Amino acid sequence: MNRQIRVLVVEDEEAIREGLIDVLVFHGYDVDSAAAGPEGLEKALTGRFDLILLDIMLPGIDGYEICDRIRAKDRYQPIIMLTAKSSDEEIIHGLKLGADDYVPKPFSVQQLVLRVEAVLRRSQVGQEQARTLSVGDVEIDTENLSGKMGDEEIAFTKREIEVLCFLAENSDRPVSRDELLARVWGYARGLEIETRTVDIHIAKLRRKIEADPKEPQNLITVRGAGYRLVTGG
Repeated sequence: MNRQIRVLVVEDEEAIREGLIDVLVFHGYDVDSAAAGPEGLEKALTGRFDLILLDIMLPGIDGYEICDRIRAKDRYQPIIMLTAKSSDEEIIHGLKLGADDYVPKPFSVQQLVLRVEAVLRRSQVGQEQARTLSVGDVEIDTENLSGKMGDEEIAFTKREIEVLCFLAENSDRPVSRDELLARVWGYARGLEIETRTVDIHIAKLRRKIEADPKEPQNLITVRGAGYRLVTGG
C-alpha cells in the first residue's frame, strides 16, 4: 500500500487556509496545517512532510525566516511559497532563501494544483547526475549541494544543483525556459504557467558561480533560445 503524501499548510488567513486544505484533501493528500509562524516552524522542523506550502506574512515568525531555518536543517525539503501577486520582492526573496517555487495570490485552484503536482513529481524522481561538476573556477559536489571557488565555500539548494546538472548534460546547446520548467520543475509541456522561477534561479546561480554576475562567462543567455552552461575550467 502506497504511503499517502503529506502536505503542511502554513497560512494565517483562515478562509485561504481552509480552502487549501479542502483542495489538497480532495486531491488525495494528507494535510496538516498551522495558522501562525511559531507553530508552522515547529511542525516543519519536527514533522515529515513531502511538501510545505508556506505563506510569507505570518504572525510571530514570517515565512522567510521559516524557509531559512528549514533550509539550514534540510536543503532537500520541497517548499512552495504563497506570495502577493504584485510583489516581485517577495517572490525573489523567497526563492533566494531556497523555495522551490511560488504561487501568487490570488491563485486559481488549477494553478495551485499544477504547481503542487509538479514540485512533488520532481522531488520523487530519482535521477542520475554527475557526482562532481566543474564550472569556471567553481568545483561543485552535487551530492552534498556544495561547492568551492578558491577558498570560498558555496552552498547550493537541491533545485539549483538540478538546474546546473541539466544544463551541463546539454551544454552543447541552449536550453529554453519551457524545457527547464518541464525537465527540472516537472511541469508538463504546453501548460500556461505564469512564473519567473527559472529566471530567478538563473540569477541566483550567477551570483554564486560567476566572477561578475552582470557579465556571465559560464551561465550565459542565448537570445531567443534560453540558457547555456559552459563547463570545465
